[in-house]
Formats: sequence, C-alpha cells, structure tokens
Amino acid sequence: MNKSLEAAAAAFQFLSRFPVRYEIPFTPEVQQRSVVYYPLVGAAIGAVVCAVGWALGYVLPSLPLAVLLLIAWTALTGGLHLDGLMDSADALLSHRSRDRMLEIMKDSRVGAMGVIACVLVLMLKAALIASLYELAEGAWKAWTLLLVLAPIWSRWVMVYAMFRWETARGSEGLASLFRGLSGRRVFQSFVLAFVLTCAGAVFVLASVEEDAVRFTIGLGVLLLPLAAYIAGFMVGSRINRRLGGLTGDTYGALNELVETLLLLWMVFMLSLT
Repeated sequence: MNKSLEAAAAAFQFLSRFPVRYEIPFTPEVQQRSVVYYPLVGAAIGAVVCAVGWALGYVLPSLPLAVLLLIAWTALTGGLHLDGLMDSADALLSHRSRDRMLEIMKDSRVGAMGVIACVLVLMLKAALIASLYELAEGAWKAWTLLLVLAPIWSRWVMVYAMFRWETARGSEGLASLFRGLSGRRVFQSFVLAFVLTCAGAVFVLASVEEDAVRFTIGLGVLLLPLAAYIAGFMVGSRINRRLGGLTGDTYGALNELVETLLLLWMVFMLSLT
C-alpha cells in the first residue's frame, strides 16, 4: 500500500469508527505519519454530522436536533476522546500527587469527577450546536458547515500537543508512539487543516447574501486557527504543569475541550451578526 494511503487509513482507524478495512501496522513510524491526516478525519466526522443535520433539520427543532447530532458525533469517534476526558478529569481533579494521578488514569473504572466532566461537556456542546441553528435562522444549511471546522482544528491541536510537550510516562503508554514527532509533520497537518477550512469557508460565504454577515463569518473563520492554538496551548500547558507531560488520555481530553471552546467561539461570532 502507498505510504500516504497507509497513513491516512491509520488516522481513520485510530480516531474514528469509519469502516477502513486495511491491516495497518500499529507502529510509531506509521502512527507518526498518520497525524498529518488527523484534520481530514475531523472533516469527515463533521461532514457526516452536517449531512445528518441537513436531513433532520426540516422536521426537528434545534434542541432535539442538536442532541441527535451530538449522538452521531460521539458514535463516529467511538467515544474515544470522551473516555480520555473522563480519565483525565478523574486524575487532574483529584488533587493527588503526580504519580497517583497517572495511576488513576490507568484505572479502567470511571469516578465521579469523570462522569461530571463528561456530562457538563456534552450538555454545553448540545447547547452550542442548538445555538448555531437558532442564530442561523433561514441560512441554517450554510451555518451547519461551520460544525466541520471545530473537529478539524481540535484534532490539529492534538498533533501540536504531541510535538510541543513531552510524554508523562516516558516510553510507556499510548502517547509514547508519538515521541519525537517532527515539526514537519505538524506543519503538514496545519496546511491540510487550513486548506480544508478555506474550502469550507468559500462554500459558506458563497451562500450568505448580507455583506455584514459575510464579513463576520469570514473574520470568525479567519481567526479560528488562532483561537484553536490559544485554547490548545492554555489547556495543554495546564495539564503539562500538573503531570510533567501529556498522555494518551490527555490528548483525548484536549480534543474535547478545544472542540467545545471552538463551538463557543463560533456561537460568539454568530451572535455579533
């Protein structure tokens, strides 16, 4: 198999539940090449969510529609990142020593703080998705495309985190697969995320008639990579200070939190129109 195709397939197998029927070697070399395509996985997830939104938006009001979209969103990832969020919340909110927090994240059981964090994040996501529909008014089909941008950039933030911070467990654990990730891979992933964003923005802006609305959307999309970087850096730095590095679970938590913050950013920008 072509190396690029192998890397893309590995990204889809690792981050999603899309049926990719290839035997991909689970090695550091393949996984590090696959991070280039993480934004593409996010775009595919967002595109399916948009398609569901377009199909059901004719018959459902915003809140039940938002919950169904969130169910589809979660199903496409297999709950992978939510699992990381819960494990990370159990550890980081326990106020224990670093070693004890790392032990807590290894435990397969979910504690109270993990459940609370998961519920609150899902509630906020549902509310933000519903707000996007309500703020969109008659142009809701175009606005749904903005949902694609959050999973694109949250997954790029994971790639950046793999490069920026050391692994908390050294050569052990899932995060060790990405130790020594090159800056070139991070840049390639950024370029792909940027191209996908531009393509989505062109489609959205072409369907908006009012100049003031088009300007606000364009500004929001233009600043989205910066918003993703700032959110990812702040959350990642905080986790790094607590654990002395990041783990596979914290990568998932970082994705969920940045994804939510980007949805919040888009709702904020829409509220200005």
